[in-house]
Amino acid sequence: MSGKTKIIEPMKNIHGTLRDSDAIEREVALVMREITEQGIFKTSLKPIQLAKLVTSFYAGKNDTEIARELGDEKLSKTVARARVRLKLFRDLDFKMPFDKLAMEELVASGKTMKEVADELGVSPSTLREYRHVIEEQEDPTIDPYINRIRDVMEDRDLTEQMTRSATADGLGDSIDITEAEMIDVT
Repeated sequence: MSGKTKIIEPMKNIHGTLRDSDAIEREVALVMREITEQGIFKTSLKPIQLAKLVTSFYAGKNDTEIARELGDEKLSKTVARARVRLKLFRDLDFKMPFDKLAMEELVASGKTMKEVADELGVSPSTLREYRHVIEEQEDPTIDPYINRIRDVMEDRDLTEQMTRSATADGLGDSIDITEAEMIDVT
């Protein structure tokens, strides 16, 4: 920079900063709070727990592992229901032990869920579980929120890629020194 160069905007106000995982989780929690406060989503999990569920799902964890991260393995069914409600599907969610079309026809015929389950050869709870997946997949109510969450998670993925790239390029020591200097300042 020459002596005549002038910085117009302070560095701390520049948009597009890299966020850490806690900041990402907090941002997802804010969206979750909106969802729960508007009554779109009913669960015993708190918004911060739902945010942990989302970030853990994107990290490849299964429902039991997510429940453990939330502090109670017994929450795995609650986690699974919330995950499906948030349209965080796994391939296994669609591996139904019956024909989907046959189920839809039986339900439309006016039979009770017990009768439908008996004809399909599954328990009523299994039938309920798969119907829930199908209903959530088709319900657009939560989609705008889900899109916001996906944007946050995509930003997280980009942040991780950029951080890996910077450290792989030999900038890791410089980043560590800069972070240490920032800690000293605050």
